Amino acid sequence: MPALLIRRRIARSRWTVAGLAVVVLLALVALGAPWLAPGDPFRGDLSAGLQPPSSAYLLGTDAQGRDVLSRVLYGARLSLTVGLGRVSLAVGLALGLVAGYSGRWVDATVMRVADVTLAFPSLLLLIAIAAAVKPSLPVICLVIGLVGWAGMARLVRGQVLVVRALDYVQAARALGASDARLVTRHILPNVLAPVIVATTLGIGGAIMAEAALSFVGLGAQPPTPSWGAMVAEGRDLLRVAPWVSLFPGLAIGVAVLGLNLLGDGLRDALDVRRASS
Repeated sequence: MPALLIRRRIARSRWTVAGLAVVVLLALVALGAPWLAPGDPFRGDLSAGLQPPSSAYLLGTDAQGRDVLSRVLYGARLSLTVGLGRVSLAVGLALGLVAGYSGRWVDATVMRVADVTLAFPSLLLLIAIAAAVKPSLPVICLVIGLVGWAGMARLVRGQVLVVRALDYVQAARALGASDARLVTRHILPNVLAPVIVATTLGIGGAIMAEAALSFVGLGAQPPTPSWGAMVAEGRDLLRVAPWVSLFPGLAIGVAVLGLNLLGDGLRDALDVRRASS
């Protein structure tokens, strides 16, 4: 599909543009946190604990006197790192390609393992795996990947089954193209559109999963700024200091909403069945 047509479709949708703006803003905040943060997100001042939002502390302070705004900005770096570091995307793409193209026992084996993975509640499986190892950022990415690969693999496998049977793929095979060339040059480029959409939506899911793990103490460990951990720290202070949980909670909601809006917009923009006008 021409890139100009895709850009035109994206520009026509206000919600897609809004989602793209949120994602770009999230990336800029994550990259610029050291310069944007008004204070040290790790250093507290007990004499300034639980200060409400003011000119000195725009989003207030937590129980340890740490600036909430600084911690929210630094928390964006962790959330974006976890979202972009999802090994499940690459694993699911690779296994889906292999299963869909190879067929027979390879397809059956991969899909049965995917069925077993999908049979377990995702959050419970995340908690169980995270509780068995020492929490850290690489572990969080790995744990989320172990849970999330199956959905991507099933999506890619279904797309490969459709593309594999098309005439141009059969013609390339008849001309003597190798399996590697068929997959990389003819099949993979034509299954990337739904993969891009699923990736965008998957990043939002990864941010939510990291926040859930941090909320129950199995994600980022103190004093690392994490939106989920910040919400957990302020849950007992909602009556006296609601800002401690409110602003990181809003950050999670806005980030995931922006990614979902962008994913929906990309799905419409990359849909070849829509009119080209």
